[in-house]
Amino acid sequence: MKLINKKKEIRRLDLAGYWQLVWWRFRRHKMAMIGGSILSLFLIITAFCEILSPYGPQTRNSQYSQGKPMGIHFVDKDWNFHIRPFAYGRINKRDPVTFKLTSEVDTNVYWPIKFFVRGASYKLWGVFNTNIHLFGTESGFVHLFGTDQLGRDVFSRILYATRISLSVGAVGVFFAFVLGLTMGGIAGYMGGLVDELIMRLIEFIRSIPTLPLWLAMAAALPREWSSLKVYVAVTIILACIGWTNLARRVRSKLLSMREEEFILAAKLSGCSVQRIIIRHMLPSFLSYLIVDLTISFPYIILAETSLSFLGLGLREPIVSWGVLLFSAQNVRSIIHMPWLLLPSLFVVIAVLAFNFLGDGLRDAADPLAK
Repeated sequence: MKLINKKKEIRRLDLAGYWQLVWWRFRRHKMAMIGGSILSLFLIITAFCEILSPYGPQTRNSQYSQGKPMGIHFVDKDWNFHIRPFAYGRINKRDPVTFKLTSEVDTNVYWPIKFFVRGASYKLWGVFNTNIHLFGTESGFVHLFGTDQLGRDVFSRILYATRISLSVGAVGVFFAFVLGLTMGGIAGYMGGLVDELIMRLIEFIRSIPTLPLWLAMAAALPREWSSLKVYVAVTIILACIGWTNLARRVRSKLLSMREEEFILAAKLSGCSVQRIIIRHMLPSFLSYLIVDLTISFPYIILAETSLSFLGLGLREPIVSWGVLLFSAQNVRSIIHMPWLLLPSLFVVIAVLAFNFLGDGLRDAADPLAK
């Protein structure tokens, strides 16, 4: 019986195509599957952050500024079970010493949490006008991750920041990918003086310390620029720095392939240089390019977060993970509001997920390897 099953498995592998073999090998990598699932969740947040968040990123709650995260309960203080989740009410009191307005839990008041409630209006994807939110409360307020100094909901701001940070990563990786393919393809195929010039440029860029280079380029952005201009400029800056690794890999691959017989046949057929590179050379190691594309995401995300944390990248009213962490720079803020560090947890999770996914894709790129 074992011999028969083994023969069936061998026949199944012989009949399978390349991408089917890649998928079978990839799904055996448990950490890569976990990373892919986490990134899928992030994509859902990116697409529907307006619906998933109970409040807008700039909505202020003056009654609960610098408020602690509010817990969700099913059992009240008398151990009575509630079918609908609820949050305890809050009472505002003023400290007799500092005269600071503080909020205390009122266990006698319940604020039921409902799903698909109506709240502040927004434009979904900038097209559809609606006011439906996934959850919320009609009689009070709910802040799962607390509020910042201005009373803005940290949970909602993190969801909106996920969209911005991942979009910066996606656009930055796209431009870096195109630039790396172009420069590496030209260097690898042309060789000679062109190859020398491009490689010296890559070595010059890589020899400059990354952080000072970021600081210098981001500091050159005019302070009067709009948020959209800063967003585009930061994305281009990150792309201009992050293309060198891919260019070197593409160059080394093309150098080893340009003397192959199928490339010589394409030349004899009268194919142009552009067609030979795009239609014949690049597809032969497309799987490795996909792996490189995945691994480049954490680099761009960390770069944007670092710049925004230092106040030189994106800035308000744009909300990104780095912009949110900018408010947690000093020790006083961390001591009084440690929940402001929660965006860093999302950064760590996203970077680890991309790394796990990249490891799985790298192993699956050669499905016939042992």
